[in-house]
Amino acid sequence: AAHIPESRAVVTIGAPFDPAHVTGLFPDDVLSAIRDDGLATVSLAGRRFTVRRQFLEDLDGQRMAAAIEGLARPLLVLHSPVDEVVDVDNARRIFETARHPKSFVSLDAADHLLTDRDDGGYAAQVLAAWASRYITEDAGRSAPSAGSASSSEDPGIVRVAERPGWALAQDITVRGHHLVADEPLGVGDDTGPTPYDLLLAGLGTCTSMTLRMYAERAGIPLEHVEVEMVHSRSHSTDCADTAATTSRLERIDRVLHLHGDDLQDEHIAKLRRIADRCPVHRTLESDLCVTTTVSSALRPTERPSEL
Repeated sequence: AAHIPESRAVVTIGAPFDPAHVTGLFPDDVLSAIRDDGLATVSLAGRRFTVRRQFLEDLDGQRMAAAIEGLARPLLVLHSPVDEVVDVDNARRIFETARHPKSFVSLDAADHLLTDRDDGGYAAQVLAAWASRYITEDAGRSAPSAGSASSSEDPGIVRVAERPGWALAQDITVRGHHLVADEPLGVGDDTGPTPYDLLLAGLGTCTSMTLRMYAERAGIPLEHVEVEMVHSRSHSTDCADTAATTSRLERIDRVLHLHGDDLQDEHIAKLRRIADRCPVHRTLESDLCVTTTVSSALRPTERPSEL
């Protein structure tokens, strides 16, 4: 929340102080399978989830005490003293670590998931009353980030600006939407996806959207689409035109997960071909020209005339 300018306040409900607490719900054999095989299926609260090794690594990389102390947002902690999944001592640690303004409300005899309707209703009423102090009519309108040119963004401009106080973190704004990019710990602060993560995200979202629109037009019974991608770099020595130099081969591996009980082989073949025709895919494989103009002398409220 500290990295989201639009956030006004934070509420936790039955939350653990340490995110790694969730691994205590995994059987030992499942944890071993995740670490050894890269993924495993876990049953939590009656639902099945596929958990990957990256999830465990992300949990290990969290520094929750520092994050809570540096939250810089009003905090409301809701927790039941009889919670058997996440002990109420977690709420104490969250509350003591946070800075004011902060509040704690006991949910009395509620269970962890607030399965009793009265408990859920009470939590909702408390939350709404508390949040009304911090939410106003303009809550959805965020102020422009540092270095941004204007609060009224041109729909064709994606703006990137360094985030003050961080090593490499970048603020990204487009049409009023805000994102963050960074590098992993050790290079950056891991406050957001890397530039290549965002590149893959653009390709993946465009692929999924293209498949959805084509399936609807063609009457293909496609129920759900998932796209997984990995970007890799390698030095190529077997390209015919690089005999005198070392060439670096860039590669993106994309896996389509197409769900639909009535999907036929011919449907899958068509969707496979369409994926390669999504606009971002074609842009990445085209002879793309990027032009650069330096405008360092501009004041923050001015924009290059070329834009």
